[in-house]
Amino acid sequence: MRFDVVTFGSAVVDVFVDTDIAEKGKFMCYPVGAKILLKNLKFDIGGGGTNTAVAFSRLGFKTGYIGKIGDDTDGQTILKLLKKEKIKFLGKIKKNAISGYSIILDSRAHNRTILTYKGVNETLELDEIKKFSTRWLYCSSFLGKSLETQKKLANILAKKGTKIAFNPSLYLIKRTNLLPLLKITEILIMNKEEAELLCKKNKVKGKNLLLRLHSLGPRIVVITDKNNPIKCYDGKNKYSLKPNKIKVKERTGAGDAFASGFVAGQIAGKSISESLKLGLKESESVIRYFGAKNNLIRMKLK
Repeated sequence: MRFDVVTFGSAVVDVFVDTDIAEKGKFMCYPVGAKILLKNLKFDIGGGGTNTAVAFSRLGFKTGYIGKIGDDTDGQTILKLLKKEKIKFLGKIKKNAISGYSIILDSRAHNRTILTYKGVNETLELDEIKKFSTRWLYCSSFLGKSLETQKKLANILAKKGTKIAFNPSLYLIKRTNLLPLLKITEILIMNKEEAELLCKKNKVKGKNLLLRLHSLGPRIVVITDKNNPIKCYDGKNKYSLKPNKIKVKERTGAGDAFASGFVAGQIAGKSISESLKLGLKESESVIRYFGAKNNLIRMKLK
C-alpha cells in the first residue's frame, strides 16, 4: 500500500464538558463536594493521530493512520470514523482492551483543561503495524512502547526517502529524549511554550527561538503562539503570519489543524507562505466550533 501521508498518533473519544466555570488566574476551580450542573455535553473522536489523518484526507491525500485501539464500543466508533473519512487503518485492534478517552473541561472564557486516559494507545509494537510505504510520515505525541515504535518506524522510513513531520507535546518533551527523531525531521511544529522547554532541556542557547530549534536538526521549524504571529524558519528565510481576530468557540484540535494544514501545503508543493496561510485557515476554522474535526476544510490540494 502506497500513501501520500500516514499519521502516527493517538485515537480517543473526546467528551466536551461545558461547566460555564469562570477562570481564576490560570486555574479553573471546582468546589470540593459540590454538584455542578453542566451547561452542555458533547461527544466526538479526537487524538492527534486521527485529527490530522482526517485533515489530510479531506484535503485530497491518500491517507493512512497508525494507532492502537480496543475492541470496545469506543474502538468501533473510531474505526467507523476512519472508514467514513476514507482513511486506511494500519494499526492494531486489541481484544478485551479499553480505547483512549479524554474529558475536556471548558471554561467560560473558552479555554480548556483536558483529562486523558491513554488506554491501549501507548502499547503499540512495531510488528503490529501493517506493511505500507508513504511519501510522508506525520508523528504526533506518544509515550511508552508506542513512542519507541514511532522512533523505530520513522528511522526505517526516513532511510527509504520518507519525509518526517513531527508535532511533539509538552509532556513528551518533559519525559523523553527527542534528539534522535529531531535529527531526521523535515518539519517541526510546536507552540512557543513547547519550543522554549525543548531548547532549555537540550541546553540550546541563543536569543532567537527559531534558530535554536533549527540547530537541533529539523529543516523547517514552525512556532505558534495563540493570538501572536506564527513564526517559521527554513534555514534561509524567516516568515511570520498574524492570526485573524475571530470569535473562539473551543480550542481543542487547533494545533493539530494548523500542523496538518501546513504540512499538507508542503506535500502539495506550495510555498512556505502559502502553507502557513493554509495551516491558519484550518485552525481558525476548527476553533469556531466544538470538536477537533467537525469543521476541518474539505478541498482538493492534490
